[in-house]
Amino acid sequence: MGRIKKKGESGNAKNYITRTHAVKKLQISLPDFRKLCIWKGIFPREPRNKRKVSKSVTSSTTFYYAKDIQYLLHEPLLQKFREQKVLEKKISRALGRGDLGDANRLEKNASRPEKTGKPRYTLDHVIRERYPTFVDALRDLDDCLSMLFLFANLPSTSTVPAKMIARCERLTLEFQHYLIVSQSLRKSFLSIKGIYYQANIQGEDILWLVPYKFNQRVVGDVDFRIMGTFIEFYMTLLGFINFRLYTSVGLKYPPKFDQTKDDEAGELGAFKLEGNLVTGSDEAPKQLTNDEEEAGPDPKTQAEVNKLIRQMRETDVDGDRVETEADQDAATDAIDKFEPAAPGGDVLPQPNHSGNEPESLFANCTFYLSRETPRQPLEFILRSFGCKRVGWDATLGEGAYTTDERNPAITHQIVDRPVIQATTQEEGNAEDNQTSQKLAPNQRMPGRVYVQPQWVWDSINEGEMQRPDLYAPGAQLPPHLSPFVQNTQGAYDPTIPLEEQQTEGEALEDSEEEVEEEEAEADEDDDLAMKKIGSGAEGMDVALGSDEDGDDDAFGGFSDDEKADGAEELDDDDQAAELQYQRELEAELTGKPIKQAALNPQTKAKAEARKQLAKQAKEEAEDIERAKGMLSKKKRKLFEQMQYTNSKKSAEDQKLRAKRRKLEKQKAKGKA
Repeated sequence: MGRIKKKGESGNAKNYITRTHAVKKLQISLPDFRKLCIWKGIFPREPRNKRKVSKSVTSSTTFYYAKDIQYLLHEPLLQKFREQKVLEKKISRALGRGDLGDANRLEKNASRPEKTGKPRYTLDHVIRERYPTFVDALRDLDDCLSMLFLFANLPSTSTVPAKMIARCERLTLEFQHYLIVSQSLRKSFLSIKGIYYQANIQGEDILWLVPYKFNQRVVGDVDFRIMGTFIEFYMTLLGFINFRLYTSVGLKYPPKFDQTKDDEAGELGAFKLEGNLVTGSDEAPKQLTNDEEEAGPDPKTQAEVNKLIRQMRETDVDGDRVETEADQDAATDAIDKFEPAAPGGDVLPQPNHSGNEPESLFANCTFYLSRETPRQPLEFILRSFGCKRVGWDATLGEGAYTTDERNPAITHQIVDRPVIQATTQEEGNAEDNQTSQKLAPNQRMPGRVYVQPQWVWDSINEGEMQRPDLYAPGAQLPPHLSPFVQNTQGAYDPTIPLEEQQTEGEALEDSEEEVEEEEAEADEDDDLAMKKIGSGAEGMDVALGSDEDGDDDAFGGFSDDEKADGAEELDDDDQAAELQYQRELEAELTGKPIKQAALNPQTKAKAEARKQLAKQAKEEAEDIERAKGMLSKKKRKLFEQMQYTNSKKSAEDQKLRAKRRKLEKQKAKGKA
C-alpha cells in the first residue's frame, strides 16, 4: 500500500511561498526584506495555478520560490539587520525609561551612516556572488550607469542625501576618465530624455542615458527608498568595475581627487590620474616626416651596404667577378641561403601613428567652447576622441586649456547662439543683447572654424568630420538621426530625397495638389488684376476740357471693342453651360450615357494611373485574403497582427513624408 500524501507537502504548495510567510520565516521587517531581495536578485514568481498553491490566495498575493527564501536564510546580512533591530529596541526602551545617557551611549555606538559616516554593512560579497566573471558585471552595467548619472544630477533632499549624490558623481567621473584614456566611446545621440552614450569595453557594448544639466524637480510620487536601495548596490558595483578597468590599463585606483577644483566646477579636471599609461599618453604621438632621424637608415645597415658597394667596385671592367676554383667548388657543394646583409636591412620604417582612426578624430584640433554651449558633454566627447586641448570661458569652471577666446592656437569654436545684429556704442565697447564677450558682436577670428554643437555628435557618429558649412551659426541644421536605429526597407529616411521613397499614390496626390495650387494662384492673380483695373477706372477722371491740345494718352474708358470682347467671354461660358444642360436632357430622353467633354491629356493620364493603382491594390487585397484562407486559425491571427503593425508603421511614415513635403513647399515659397 502506497504512502498517503499529506496536503501541502509536495507540488506547487511546496515550491512556492507567500511574501508574508517569507518575512516571518526570515524574522526581518518588510523594508529589510525588500532590500535583501533587490541586492540578491530575487524577484516574485507567478505560479500557473494559484489555487493549487493556496486556497486562501487573492489577486494581490505575492509568491516567491521556497528555495530562494531558503537560500536567504544563510545570508550574512540577515544578522546585520537583526543586530540593528535589537539596537533600535534597546534605544527605544532606554528612552521609555527616561535614561537619556544610556540612549545616547547606544546611539553613539551604533554605526549609522548619517551620524558617523561608517557603513553598517558592505555588499562586496553580494557583488562577487552575483557576478562570477567580469563580463557578467559589464553586461549589467547599463542600468547601473543610467541610475548613477541620474542621481548625480538630483538636488539634495531628505530622501536623497548629499553624500549619496557626491558619491555617485565621483564614481561616474572616474568612469568617464577611463573611457577617455582607453578611447572606448563609440557613439552618442541627443534625445528629449537626455544624451545617450555607447561604449565598447572588452567587446561588450554598453549603452546608458545621461540627463541634461537642468534643475531637477523632485516629485513626491516617486518612492526614493526603493531607488536608494538600487543606488546603494550600484555604487558598490561601479566601484568594483572602476577598480578592474583602471588596473587593466595600468592606472592607480582611486585617482587623486582635488576638492578645491571640484568646488570650482572642475569636474573631470579635479582628478589626477597616476600610472604607467599616463606618462605615455600625455605625450603627443609622433608622426614621421622627411626631416626626422627616424625615417633615415640604420647606421649599421648603411655601413654594410657601403661595404658591399666597395666589393662590387673591385670586380672586372666587364662586371664579372673573379672567382677561384675553390670558390666554385664550395659554391656547388653548399646550399643557397638568402639572408639579409645586415639585421633589419630589408625592413622599411613604418609610421607609428595614423590619423584616420575614429578614436583620434579630433587629435589635431584645438576647441573653444562658448559659454552658452553644454560644457560637460562636449568636453567628455572631445577628449574621448583624441582632443587634448579644450578651452572655455572662465565662468564655466576650472580645468580649461585656455580661457582666452583670442588664442591663435584655437582651430574650432563651438557656438550655439543665433547671428544677431548687435548695436555698438559710441565709445566702441561692443556688447550683444545676450552676454558680453571679449570679441565684438558677430566678430570672427580669421582661420577659425565656427560650428554648432550638433557638428560634434554627427562627426563622431559618422566617423569623420562633417562639412562645417552645414553647421555654421544660424544655419538650418541637418536632421540628427539616432545611430542606434537601423533603417529598414520602406521606412521613412530623412537623408533620402522625398521623391525616391514616396509611393505612387502619394506622388499622384502631390502632383494634383501642385496643379490645384497653381490654378488657385492663377485665379488669385487674375482677380487681383481685375481689381486693380477696376480701382484704376474708378479713380481716374476723364479729361473733358476746352483745351484742344489735350493729352492723347489720357484714359477715356473702355472702348466698344473691349466691351464686346468681355461680353463674348461671358456668352461663351453661358453657351458651355447650355450645351452641357442640352447633353444631359438628350441623355435622359434617349437613355444613353452623357457625352463627356474632351479632357486634358495630363489629367486623363493621372486618372488612368489612379484607376490602375486602385485595381492593383484590389487585386493584392484579394490575393492576401485567398492566402489567409489557407492558414490555420493561430497563424491567421499572427498574420493579422503583423498586418496591423505594418499598416501602423506605414501610416506613421506617410505622416512624416507629408510633413516633410509641406515644409519643403513652404521653404520653396519662401525662397521664391
